[in-house]
Amino acid sequence: GPCTDCSCSSGKETDKDTGKTKKKENGDQSFIPKIFFGTRTHKQISQITRELKRTAFSSVPMTILSSRDYTCIHPVVSGSGSNRNEMCVELLEGKHGKSCSYYHGVHKLSEHHARQSEHGMYQAWDIEDLVSLGKKLRACAYFAARELMVGADIVFCPYNYLLDPQIRESMEINLKGHVVILDEAHNIEDSAREAVSYGVTEAQLKAAREELDFMVNNNIRQKDHEALRAVCCSLT
Repeated sequence: GPCTDCSCSSGKETDKDTGKTKKKENGDQSFIPKIFFGTRTHKQISQITRELKRTAFSSVPMTILSSRDYTCIHPVVSGSGSNRNEMCVELLEGKHGKSCSYYHGVHKLSEHHARQSEHGMYQAWDIEDLVSLGKKLRACAYFAARELMVGADIVFCPYNYLLDPQIRESMEINLKGHVVILDEAHNIEDSAREAVSYGVTEAQLKAAREELDFMVNNNIRQKDHEALRAVCCSLT
C-alpha cells in the first residue's frame, strides 16, 4: 500500500498541507535553507568564489564572513596592530567623542549589490572585491558582509565561524535547518580543538597566583581560591 510518511500517500492535498505548514513556521513565507560553506583559510574562500564565478550559479546572492583584519577600511583602525576589534567597538560606542563614518555608510554596499541584481549584473565576489568597493563608496566592508548574510543563499566563512559557539553567537549565525558544507573536513578536529583552547604565558600564571595568594591569605572564598592556586602552581 501507499507509504504514510511522505506526500505520495495522499497526493496533491498533502503537498498543499506541507506548503501551508512551511509558511506557518516562517511567518507566511516558505523557508529556504542557506548553504554555509566552511573552509580552513581565507585563501581557500578566494579559490572557491573564483570557481563559483565560472558556473551557472555565479549570480546567486552570497556573502563572505571574515574578521576585521581582512575587511576593516578605517585608516586608523586598519593600520593598528592586534587591537582592531577593541578600537572598532570604541568608535561604534562613540568613546572619546569620535565615531566611524564608514560604519554609517554600510547600506551603500548593500544597495550597490541590490542594484546589480536588478540589472542582471550581479557576479560572485571575493573579500578583496568587497574591500575595494567599500573604499570607493566609503562603506564598512566588515558590517556590510554581515548585513548581506540576511539575503544570501551561500555564506562562505572559515571553520571557526561554524564551530565556535561564541563566534556563532556574535555573528548571529543559526545553522538549524540549513545546509553545511565543510571543505577538507579532515581538518575539523584540529579546528575544534583550537576553538576550545586558550594560551597563557608564564608571567600571566604568576600574576594570577599572586592574586590568588592575596585572596587566600585574606580569607576571601578561601576554599575556592586554594583550588585555583593549586592549578596555577602545578602549571608553573
